[in-house]
Amino acid sequence: MNLIKSWLQRHLDNPQVVILAVILLSGFAVIYFFGRMLVPLFAALIIAYLLDGMIKPLVSRRFPRILAVVGFSLLFMLLLVFTIFWLVPLLIRQLTQLVQQLPTMIAAAQQLLLQLPEQYPRLISLDQVYELNTVIRREFTRLAQNILSISVASVVGLITLLVYLIIVPMLVFFFLKDKDKILTWLTGFLPKDRSLAVRVWNDVNAQIANYIRGKTWEIIFVWVGTYVVFSLLSLEYAMLLGLVVGLSVLFPYVGAAIATIPIAVVAYFHMGVGPEFVWVLVAYAIIQIIDGNILAPLLLSEVVNIHPVAVIASILAFGGLWGFWGIFFAIPLATLIQAIIRAWPGGPDTLHSAADTPIDESAAYGQHEP
Repeated sequence: MNLIKSWLQRHLDNPQVVILAVILLSGFAVIYFFGRMLVPLFAALIIAYLLDGMIKPLVSRRFPRILAVVGFSLLFMLLLVFTIFWLVPLLIRQLTQLVQQLPTMIAAAQQLLLQLPEQYPRLISLDQVYELNTVIRREFTRLAQNILSISVASVVGLITLLVYLIIVPMLVFFFLKDKDKILTWLTGFLPKDRSLAVRVWNDVNAQIANYIRGKTWEIIFVWVGTYVVFSLLSLEYAMLLGLVVGLSVLFPYVGAAIATIPIAVVAYFHMGVGPEFVWVLVAYAIIQIIDGNILAPLLLSEVVNIHPVAVIASILAFGGLWGFWGIFFAIPLATLIQAIIRAWPGGPDTLHSAADTPIDESAAYGQHEP
Protein backbone atom coordinates (compact mmCIF):
# COMPACT_ATOMS: atom_id res chain seq x y z
CA MET A 1 0.00 0.00 0.00
CA ASN A 2 2.82 2.38 0.80
CA LEU A 3 4.34 1.72 -2.62
CA ILE A 4 1.05 2.54 -4.36
CA LYS A 5 0.52 5.60 -2.18
CA SER A 6 3.99 6.96 -2.91
CA TRP A 7 3.52 6.33 -6.65
CA LEU A 8 0.20 8.19 -6.68
CA GLN A 9 1.63 11.11 -4.69
CA ARG A 10 4.64 11.34 -6.98
CA HIS A 11 2.57 11.41 -10.20
CA LEU A 12 -0.53 13.28 -9.03
CA ASP A 13 1.68 16.15 -7.94
CA ASN A 14 2.50 16.61 -11.64
CA PRO A 15 -0.31 18.70 -13.22
CA GLN A 16 0.65 17.48 -16.70
CA VAL A 17 -0.06 13.89 -15.68
CA VAL A 18 -3.40 14.85 -14.12
CA ILE A 19 -4.48 16.73 -17.26
CA LEU A 20 -3.52 13.80 -19.50
CA ALA A 21 -5.30 11.31 -17.22
CA VAL A 22 -8.48 13.42 -17.12
CA ILE A 23 -8.53 13.77 -20.92
CA LEU A 24 -8.02 10.03 -21.44
CA LEU A 25 -10.59 8.98 -18.83
CA SER A 26 -13.16 11.47 -20.17
CA GLY A 27 -12.69 10.25 -23.74
CA PHE A 28 -12.92 6.61 -22.67
CA ALA A 29 -16.09 7.27 -20.66
CA VAL A 30 -17.79 9.10 -23.53
CA ILE A 31 -16.99 6.34 -26.01
CA TYR A 32 -17.88 3.52 -23.60
CA PHE A 33 -21.24 4.91 -22.48
CA PHE A 34 -22.31 6.73 -25.65
CA GLY A 35 -20.45 4.76 -28.30
CA ARG A 36 -23.55 3.25 -29.94
CA MET A 37 -25.17 6.67 -30.25
CA LEU A 38 -22.00 8.09 -31.79
CA VAL A 39 -21.68 5.51 -34.58
CA PRO A 40 -22.62 8.09 -37.29
CA LEU A 41 -19.98 10.42 -35.84
CA PHE A 42 -17.29 7.74 -36.00
CA ALA A 43 -18.25 6.80 -39.55
CA ALA A 44 -18.19 10.45 -40.61
CA LEU A 45 -14.78 10.97 -38.97
CA ILE A 46 -13.29 8.02 -40.88
CA ILE A 47 -14.70 9.25 -44.19
CA ALA A 48 -13.50 12.79 -43.43
CA TYR A 49 -10.01 11.42 -42.70
CA LEU A 50 -10.00 9.66 -46.08
CA LEU A 51 -11.21 12.69 -48.02
CA ASP A 52 -8.99 15.13 -46.12
CA GLY A 53 -5.96 13.09 -47.16
CA MET A 54 -6.96 13.76 -50.80
CA ILE A 55 -7.77 17.42 -50.20
CA LYS A 56 -4.47 18.36 -48.53
CA PRO A 57 -2.29 17.87 -51.66
CA LEU A 58 -4.64 20.11 -53.63
CA VAL A 59 -4.61 22.81 -50.94
CA SER A 60 -0.81 22.66 -50.78
CA ARG A 61 -0.82 23.58 -54.50
CA ARG A 62 -2.96 26.66 -53.70
CA PHE A 63 -6.22 25.10 -54.85
CA PRO A 64 -9.16 26.68 -52.93
CA ARG A 65 -10.04 24.40 -50.05
CA ILE A 66 -13.76 25.08 -50.24
CA LEU A 67 -13.87 23.94 -53.88
CA ALA A 68 -11.93 20.79 -53.02
CA VAL A 69 -14.28 20.08 -50.09
CA VAL A 70 -17.38 20.53 -52.29
CA GLY A 71 -15.91 18.39 -55.06
CA PHE A 72 -14.92 15.47 -52.86
CA SER A 73 -18.20 15.70 -50.93
CA LEU A 74 -20.11 15.32 -54.20
CA LEU A 75 -17.87 12.39 -55.14
CA PHE A 76 -18.66 10.75 -51.81
CA MET A 77 -22.39 11.26 -52.42
CA LEU A 78 -22.12 9.58 -55.84
CA LEU A 79 -20.31 6.62 -54.29
CA LEU A 80 -22.97 6.45 -51.60
CA VAL A 81 -25.77 6.35 -54.19
CA PHE A 82 -23.88 3.63 -56.11
CA THR A 83 -23.51 1.62 -52.91
CA ILE A 84 -27.17 1.92 -51.94
CA PHE A 85 -28.70 1.11 -55.32
CA TRP A 86 -26.25 -1.47 -56.69
CA LEU A 87 -23.76 -2.86 -54.18
CA VAL A 88 -26.03 -3.40 -51.17
CA PRO A 89 -28.82 -5.15 -53.18
CA LEU A 90 -26.20 -7.40 -54.80
CA LEU A 91 -24.74 -8.37 -51.41
CA ILE A 92 -28.21 -9.00 -49.95
CA ARG A 93 -29.17 -11.15 -52.93
CA GLN A 94 -26.02 -13.27 -52.70
CA LEU A 95 -26.38 -13.63 -48.93
CA THR A 96 -30.02 -14.73 -49.34
CA GLN A 97 -29.05 -17.32 -51.97
CA LEU A 98 -26.26 -18.64 -49.75
CA VAL A 99 -28.60 -18.98 -46.76
CA GLN A 100 -31.12 -20.83 -48.93
CA GLN A 101 -28.42 -23.29 -50.01
CA LEU A 102 -27.15 -23.92 -46.49
CA PRO A 103 -29.50 -26.88 -45.82
CA THR A 104 -28.24 -28.61 -48.99
CA MET A 105 -24.62 -27.94 -48.02
CA ILE A 106 -25.19 -29.25 -44.52
CA ALA A 107 -26.91 -32.40 -45.79
CA ALA A 108 -24.00 -33.05 -48.15
CA ALA A 109 -21.54 -32.48 -45.32
CA GLN A 110 -23.40 -34.97 -43.14
CA GLN A 111 -23.24 -37.58 -45.91
CA LEU A 112 -19.49 -37.06 -46.15
CA LEU A 113 -19.16 -37.47 -42.39
CA LEU A 114 -21.08 -40.74 -42.51
CA GLN A 115 -18.47 -42.12 -44.90
CA LEU A 116 -15.58 -41.39 -42.56
CA PRO A 117 -16.09 -44.41 -40.21
CA GLU A 118 -15.91 -46.74 -43.24
CA GLN A 119 -12.73 -45.14 -44.57
CA TYR A 120 -10.98 -44.51 -41.24
CA PRO A 121 -12.50 -46.91 -38.67
CA ARG A 122 -9.53 -46.57 -36.31
CA LEU A 123 -9.73 -42.78 -36.14
CA ILE A 124 -13.45 -42.07 -35.94
CA SER A 125 -16.48 -44.09 -34.90
CA LEU A 126 -20.09 -43.97 -36.07
CA ASP A 127 -21.25 -42.64 -32.70
CA GLN A 128 -18.86 -39.71 -32.99
CA VAL A 129 -20.24 -38.92 -36.44
CA TYR A 130 -23.83 -39.00 -35.16
CA GLU A 131 -22.88 -36.72 -32.30
CA LEU A 132 -21.16 -34.31 -34.70
CA ASN A 133 -24.24 -34.32 -36.98
CA THR A 134 -26.41 -33.44 -33.98
CA VAL A 135 -24.16 -30.49 -33.18
CA ILE A 136 -24.31 -29.31 -36.82
CA ARG A 137 -28.13 -29.48 -36.87
CA ARG A 138 -28.37 -27.62 -33.57
CA GLU A 139 -26.02 -24.86 -34.73
CA PHE A 140 -27.87 -24.55 -38.03
CA THR A 141 -31.18 -24.16 -36.18
CA ARG A 142 -29.65 -21.45 -34.02
CA LEU A 143 -28.30 -19.70 -37.13
CA ALA A 144 -31.74 -19.78 -38.76
CA GLN A 145 -33.30 -18.30 -35.61
CA ASN A 146 -30.72 -15.51 -35.58
CA ILE A 147 -31.41 -14.70 -39.23
CA LEU A 148 -35.15 -14.63 -38.46
CA SER A 149 -34.61 -12.26 -35.55
CA ILE A 150 -32.56 -9.99 -37.81
CA SER A 151 -35.33 -9.93 -40.40
CA VAL A 152 -37.91 -9.09 -37.70
CA ALA A 153 -35.79 -6.16 -36.56
CA SER A 154 -35.11 -5.04 -40.13
CA VAL A 155 -37.79 -2.34 -40.03
CA VAL A 156 -36.11 -0.55 -37.13
CA GLY A 157 -32.73 -1.10 -38.78
CA LEU A 158 -34.01 0.35 -42.05
CA ILE A 159 -35.27 3.50 -40.33
CA THR A 160 -31.94 3.87 -38.50
CA LEU A 161 -30.05 3.40 -41.76
CA LEU A 162 -32.12 6.09 -43.49
CA VAL A 163 -31.33 8.51 -40.66
CA TYR A 164 -27.62 7.67 -40.94
CA LEU A 165 -27.69 8.25 -44.69
CA ILE A 166 -28.80 11.81 -44.03
CA ILE A 167 -26.63 12.57 -41.00
CA VAL A 168 -23.30 11.08 -42.12
CA PRO A 169 -22.90 13.07 -45.39
CA MET A 170 -23.77 16.27 -43.55
CA LEU A 171 -21.21 15.53 -40.83
CA VAL A 172 -18.54 14.70 -43.42
CA PHE A 173 -19.09 17.98 -45.24
CA PHE A 174 -18.93 20.11 -42.10
CA PHE A 175 -15.93 18.19 -40.71
CA LEU A 176 -14.05 19.01 -43.91
CA LYS A 177 -15.32 22.55 -44.33
CA ASP A 178 -14.94 23.72 -40.71
CA LYS A 179 -12.07 21.49 -39.58
CA ASP A 180 -9.96 24.31 -38.17
CA LYS A 181 -12.93 25.94 -36.42
CA ILE A 182 -14.03 22.66 -34.82
CA LEU A 183 -10.52 21.83 -33.62
CA THR A 184 -10.03 25.34 -32.24
CA TRP A 185 -13.35 25.10 -30.42
CA LEU A 186 -12.48 21.71 -28.93
CA THR A 187 -9.01 22.75 -27.78
CA GLY A 188 -10.58 25.80 -26.11
CA PHE A 189 -11.96 23.47 -23.43
CA LEU A 190 -8.50 22.14 -22.58
CA PRO A 191 -6.12 23.76 -20.07
CA LYS A 192 -3.43 25.94 -21.57
CA ASP A 193 -0.68 24.02 -19.78
CA ARG A 194 -1.12 20.71 -21.61
CA SER A 195 2.34 20.01 -22.99
CA LEU A 196 2.35 16.32 -22.01
CA ALA A 197 -1.04 15.71 -23.67
CA VAL A 198 0.15 17.55 -26.80
CA ARG A 199 3.31 15.46 -26.92
CA VAL A 200 1.31 12.24 -26.73
CA TRP A 201 -1.00 13.47 -29.48
CA ASN A 202 1.98 14.50 -31.62
CA ASP A 203 3.28 10.95 -31.26
CA VAL A 204 0.09 9.23 -32.41
CA ASN A 205 -1.63 11.73 -34.72
CA ALA A 206 0.24 10.73 -37.88
CA GLN A 207 -0.06 7.02 -37.08
CA ILE A 208 -3.81 7.18 -36.47
CA ALA A 209 -4.47 9.18 -39.64
CA ASN A 210 -2.26 6.88 -41.70
CA TYR A 211 -3.83 3.77 -40.21
CA ILE A 212 -7.42 4.87 -40.87
CA ARG A 213 -6.66 5.83 -44.45
CA GLY A 214 -4.36 2.91 -45.14
CA LYS A 215 -6.57 0.24 -43.58
CA THR A 216 -9.71 1.52 -45.33
CA TRP A 217 -7.98 1.54 -48.71
CA GLU A 218 -6.55 -1.91 -47.98
CA ILE A 219 -10.05 -3.27 -47.33
CA ILE A 220 -11.33 -1.74 -50.58
CA PHE A 221 -8.39 -2.95 -52.70
CA VAL A 222 -8.49 -6.50 -51.30
CA TRP A 223 -12.29 -6.62 -51.65
CA VAL A 224 -12.29 -5.46 -55.27
CA GLY A 225 -9.28 -7.58 -56.22
CA THR A 226 -10.78 -10.71 -54.69
CA TYR A 227 -14.12 -10.04 -56.40
CA VAL A 228 -12.44 -9.70 -59.82
CA VAL A 229 -10.36 -12.86 -59.36
CA PHE A 230 -13.26 -14.98 -58.08
CA SER A 231 -15.50 -13.70 -60.89
CA LEU A 232 -12.91 -14.73 -63.49
CA LEU A 233 -12.79 -18.17 -61.86
CA SER A 234 -16.64 -18.37 -61.99
CA LEU A 235 -16.94 -18.80 -58.22
CA GLU A 236 -20.42 -18.28 -56.80
CA TYR A 237 -21.02 -15.34 -54.43
CA ALA A 238 -17.84 -13.57 -55.62
CA MET A 239 -18.89 -10.15 -54.29
CA LEU A 240 -19.92 -11.51 -50.87
CA LEU A 241 -16.77 -13.59 -50.49
CA GLY A 242 -14.69 -10.60 -51.61
CA LEU A 243 -16.23 -8.55 -48.81
CA VAL A 244 -15.39 -11.30 -46.31
CA VAL A 245 -11.77 -11.34 -47.48
CA GLY A 246 -11.60 -7.54 -47.41
CA LEU A 247 -12.89 -7.33 -43.84
CA SER A 248 -10.54 -10.15 -42.78
CA VAL A 249 -7.60 -7.71 -42.97
CA LEU A 250 -8.95 -6.15 -39.76
CA PHE A 251 -7.86 -9.34 -37.95
CA PRO A 252 -4.07 -9.58 -38.35
CA TYR A 253 -2.56 -13.06 -38.30
CA VAL A 254 -5.94 -14.88 -38.03
CA GLY A 255 -8.25 -13.10 -40.48
CA ALA A 256 -6.83 -14.83 -43.54
CA ALA A 257 -7.26 -18.27 -41.96
CA ILE A 258 -10.85 -17.52 -40.92
CA ALA A 259 -11.78 -16.26 -44.41
CA THR A 260 -10.40 -19.46 -45.95
CA ILE A 261 -13.25 -21.53 -44.48
CA PRO A 262 -16.23 -19.97 -46.35
CA ILE A 263 -14.21 -19.74 -49.55
CA ALA A 264 -13.21 -23.41 -49.41
CA VAL A 265 -16.76 -24.52 -48.50
CA VAL A 266 -18.42 -22.57 -51.31
CA ALA A 267 -15.78 -23.68 -53.85
CA TYR A 268 -16.10 -27.32 -52.81
CA PHE A 269 -19.90 -27.49 -53.02
CA HIS A 270 -20.04 -25.70 -56.37
CA MET A 271 -16.93 -27.07 -58.05
CA GLY A 272 -16.12 -30.31 -56.27
CA VAL A 273 -12.58 -31.51 -55.66
CA GLY A 274 -10.84 -30.78 -58.93
CA PRO A 275 -8.63 -28.32 -60.80
CA GLU A 276 -11.12 -25.46 -60.43
CA PHE A 277 -11.23 -25.92 -56.65
CA VAL A 278 -7.43 -25.93 -56.47
CA TRP A 279 -7.20 -22.79 -58.62
CA VAL A 280 -9.54 -20.94 -56.27
CA LEU A 281 -7.39 -21.78 -53.25
CA VAL A 282 -4.18 -20.91 -55.12
CA ALA A 283 -5.65 -17.56 -56.23
CA TYR A 284 -6.73 -16.81 -52.67
CA ALA A 285 -3.24 -17.64 -51.37
CA ILE A 286 -1.69 -15.29 -53.97
CA ILE A 287 -4.08 -12.50 -52.91
CA GLN A 288 -3.00 -12.96 -49.28
CA ILE A 289 0.69 -12.93 -50.26
CA ILE A 290 0.25 -9.72 -52.26
CA ASP A 291 -1.69 -8.09 -49.42
CA GLY A 292 0.74 -9.12 -46.69
CA ASN A 293 3.98 -8.38 -48.54
CA ILE A 294 3.14 -5.50 -50.87
CA LEU A 295 -0.19 -3.79 -50.23
CA ALA A 296 -0.21 -3.59 -46.42
CA PRO A 297 3.43 -2.42 -46.07
CA LEU A 298 2.85 0.19 -48.79
CA LEU A 299 -0.35 1.60 -47.30
CA LEU A 300 0.63 1.29 -43.62
CA SER A 301 4.32 2.11 -43.85
CA GLU A 302 4.11 4.94 -41.29
CA VAL A 303 2.28 3.00 -38.59
CA VAL A 304 4.38 2.26 -35.52
CA ASN A 305 5.39 -1.38 -35.28
CA ILE A 306 3.66 -3.12 -32.40
CA HIS A 307 4.37 -6.62 -31.16
CA PRO A 308 1.92 -9.26 -32.50
CA VAL A 309 0.90 -10.21 -28.96
CA ALA A 310 -0.06 -6.58 -28.28
CA VAL A 311 -2.02 -6.41 -31.56
CA ILE A 312 -4.03 -9.56 -30.79
CA ALA A 313 -4.63 -8.46 -27.19
CA SER A 314 -5.84 -5.06 -28.42
CA ILE A 315 -8.25 -6.64 -30.91
CA LEU A 316 -9.69 -8.94 -28.25
CA ALA A 317 -9.98 -6.20 -25.61
CA PHE A 318 -11.33 -3.32 -27.70
CA GLY A 319 -13.43 -5.60 -29.90
CA GLY A 320 -15.11 -6.93 -26.76
CA LEU A 321 -15.80 -3.37 -25.59
CA TRP A 322 -16.97 -1.72 -28.84
CA GLY A 323 -17.54 -4.48 -31.39
CA PHE A 324 -16.62 -3.67 -35.00
CA TRP A 325 -15.37 -0.16 -34.21
CA GLY A 326 -13.21 -1.54 -31.41
CA ILE A 327 -11.62 -3.97 -33.86
CA PHE A 328 -11.13 -1.25 -36.47
CA PHE A 329 -9.45 1.11 -34.00
CA ALA A 330 -7.59 -1.59 -32.03
CA ILE A 331 -4.17 -0.81 -33.50
CA PRO A 332 -4.52 3.01 -33.22
CA LEU A 333 -5.62 2.57 -29.60
CA ALA A 334 -2.65 0.27 -28.97
CA THR A 335 -0.45 2.96 -30.54
CA LEU A 336 -1.99 5.52 -28.18
CA ILE A 337 -1.28 3.33 -25.16
CA GLN A 338 2.29 2.81 -26.34
CA ALA A 339 2.74 6.58 -26.75
CA ILE A 340 1.37 7.20 -23.24
CA ILE A 341 3.78 4.66 -21.75
CA ARG A 342 6.69 6.26 -23.59
CA ALA A 343 5.71 9.81 -22.62
CA TRP A 344 4.74 9.05 -19.01
CA PRO A 345 7.16 10.57 -16.48
CA GLY A 346 9.64 7.89 -15.54
CA GLY A 347 8.73 5.75 -18.57
CA PRO A 348 11.27 4.09 -20.86
CA ASP A 349 11.31 6.98 -23.35
CA THR A 350 10.27 9.92 -21.19
CA LEU A 351 10.12 13.06 -23.27
CA HIS A 352 12.02 16.19 -22.37
CA SER A 353 10.37 19.17 -20.77
CA ALA A 354 8.69 21.89 -22.77
CA ALA A 355 11.73 24.12 -22.34
CA ASP A 356 13.97 21.54 -24.03
CA THR A 357 11.71 20.38 -26.87
CA PRO A 358 9.39 22.66 -28.88
CA ILE A 359 5.74 21.69 -29.14
CA ASP A 360 3.99 21.99 -32.48
CA GLU A 361 0.36 22.36 -31.41
CA SER A 362 -0.72 23.28 -34.93
CA ALA A 363 0.45 19.88 -36.17
CA ALA A 364 -0.99 18.13 -33.15
CA TYR A 365 -4.46 19.49 -33.71
CA GLY A 366 -4.44 19.34 -37.49
CA GLN A 367 -4.28 23.10 -38.05
CA HIS A 368 -1.17 23.01 -40.18
CA GLU A 369 -1.50 22.13 -43.82
CA PRO A 370 1.62 20.44 -45.21
